[in-house]
Amino acid sequence: MASRYWVASFPVQNSASSLWSRLQESISKHSFDTSLYRFNIPNLRVGTLDSLLALSDDLYKSNTFVEGVSHKIRRQIEELERVSGVVSSSLTVDGVPVDSYLTRFVWDEAKYPTMSPLKEIVDAIHVQVSRIEDDLKVRVAEYNNVRSQLNAINRKQGGSLAVRDLSNLVKPQDIVASEHLETLLAIVPKYSERDWLSSYETLTTYVVPRSSKKLYEDNEYALHTVTLFRRDADNFRNKARERGFQIREFEHNPETQDNRKQELEKLMQDQETLRSSLLQWCYASYGEVFSSWMHFCAVRLFAESILRYGLPPSFLSVVLSPSVKSEKKVRSILEELCDSRNSTFWKYEEEGGMAGLGGDADAHPYACFTINLV
Repeated sequence: MASRYWVASFPVQNSASSLWSRLQESISKHSFDTSLYRFNIPNLRVGTLDSLLALSDDLYKSNTFVEGVSHKIRRQIEELERVSGVVSSSLTVDGVPVDSYLTRFVWDEAKYPTMSPLKEIVDAIHVQVSRIEDDLKVRVAEYNNVRSQLNAINRKQGGSLAVRDLSNLVKPQDIVASEHLETLLAIVPKYSERDWLSSYETLTTYVVPRSSKKLYEDNEYALHTVTLFRRDADNFRNKARERGFQIREFEHNPETQDNRKQELEKLMQDQETLRSSLLQWCYASYGEVFSSWMHFCAVRLFAESILRYGLPPSFLSVVLSPSVKSEKKVRSILEELCDSRNSTFWKYEEEGGMAGLGGDADAHPYACFTINLV
């Protein structure tokens, strides 16, 4: 599938069919690797020249917005597919691959009546795409919120002993809790373990001898228990801190552990549900936005063609996808289709000729702009 297309129109002198045949023949002969299709634009309502000129000023800006939303949804789809491990599927509009939708474009009369003023059609497209973009922001924010909560829990469970959740490392039998005795959990740097073992019994007066037990270690720290009299706990915390040992607050509560486990399972389920829902919504919304974008491109090319070639509307509109190496040759072929006087006029546009419409930087003797699918 090509990712970049040109949409162009050419003034018709005699008949559109003969001009189309000439173009097909030239492309086939001199640039056979360039795909070429008719771009079927209906007879839209022109309105006044003033309204058309006013509209042309907004077309480029609006196209940038609609195209941007299309790409934003596509990138979201790619991210969700990657995270989900889903095999990337072809993006479609009502089941039709997007490249086929473009190259076989058919105007949706029911959605955008051709008798409506062009500005009304453009405004309707802008409103629709804005609504979808707003909906996307809300859905992505909801998904990212759950994802952030889950990541925070996973960081606590997978981080170093200095910050991680200890509930799954400490068993009930590791803790002594009575009226007079209490077990503390010490986070000891691995390089200080020998110092801990040789000093913990004497940090304060009321420490139970040989009560320290290593429960777990990671790359940086070791988790040790120490049992002592409750009345001496605060003093021990202070002395341990002075020696570089961190005493972690911990209360073994089976109910709390069950709640945390249930919370984690619910967040995981919510994340999967939201991810699946968001992905399906993005598939459908991408098709909707892409369809709106192609209708917008049709309006844009129609307006630009009228302003270039005049009334009544008499032009041939096409879609083609030249390779990078063929671009220069294809430009030459397209230029030959135009009236020689018009061609000369556009070649010297920087010396006073008319600049390209719709914000395109390059000037050609025909209406043309690029559609980037990715």
